[in-house]
Amino acid sequence: MEKGNGCCSIMASSATITFFLVGITLVMCRVLYAMYRSSKPLCKRAPQPVSTLIVLGSGGHTAEMLNLLSVLQKDRFSPRIYIAAATDNMSLQKARLFENSLADENGVGAVKTAQFMQIYRSREVGQSYVTSVWTTLLAIVHALQLMIKIRPQVILCNGPGTCIPLCAIAFLFKVLGIRWSSIFYVESIARVKRLSLSGLLLYKLRIADELFVQWPQLQRKYPRAHYVGCLM
Repeated sequence: MEKGNGCCSIMASSATITFFLVGITLVMCRVLYAMYRSSKPLCKRAPQPVSTLIVLGSGGHTAEMLNLLSVLQKDRFSPRIYIAAATDNMSLQKARLFENSLADENGVGAVKTAQFMQIYRSREVGQSYVTSVWTTLLAIVHALQLMIKIRPQVILCNGPGTCIPLCAIAFLFKVLGIRWSSIFYVESIARVKRLSLSGLLLYKLRIADELFVQWPQLQRKYPRAHYVGCLM
């Protein structure tokens, strides 16, 4: 009896290990597939409006993003959802002014085509790394809640650290088959010799579907990036 119980125990342990290894293998295959597909040119689809998440950042990030949006087809990227850090009211104010100007030009209510949201910042300037562990976890949970609610088809970002948890969750959704969001990252014009930390993470981890730089030497250093010239 003891030998029988021992054999059953060994078989159960072996089956558990096998299922675990199979599960890990399937997850890794899905991750590799998402990374592979994200690095390939996007397929051309019918010109239908796509819900677009726009990540804003303090300083010049918002100015560059709004300048980029001004040359895009507004009816193609609609509805637009703007997200900024909870402590960055200025960026959302600028985004509202931008949408109001579009409404004045087209006679369309800005409320119908745009939403404005805030997200917790992972770490404030000068915040200790010890306390930032808690705020980072809080920011990730908040980002998850927002992404479940929004589920955008396109994500536009250009450097603020706020975009990292949002893009990471979007990539997780790709792996799980929940939603395939195309992530477009435009590096700031201020980055001449190397990518910002946000850009480097999205580039190295192959999270971004397309990564654009504004200086030719950056494209030579990061060959998978696309040089588009100065957008400002």
